[in-house]
Amino acid sequence: MSNRTAKPWQEEASELIARAAELCVEHDVDLEVFVRGAYSSYLEAKPGMREELRDRQLAQQIDELRRAGRLASA
Repeated sequence: MSNRTAKPWQEEASELIARAAELCVEHDVDLEVFVRGAYSSYLEAKPGMREELRDRQLAQQIDELRRAGRLASA
């Protein structure tokens, strides 16, 4: 049995993100592409999150239309 303790998840995540960033820099990946890829990967790893964000955005748009008087309230 090993005496080593597991790294805290925050440290492991930080190292993985840093390594991904290094690889993207080495291959001249644009920062925006890197960030979009990271964001997309996060959403894929959390089932239902993409739909929840879409629902929130739609609700916000409906509220804005109602406040502007362009959509009636039920």
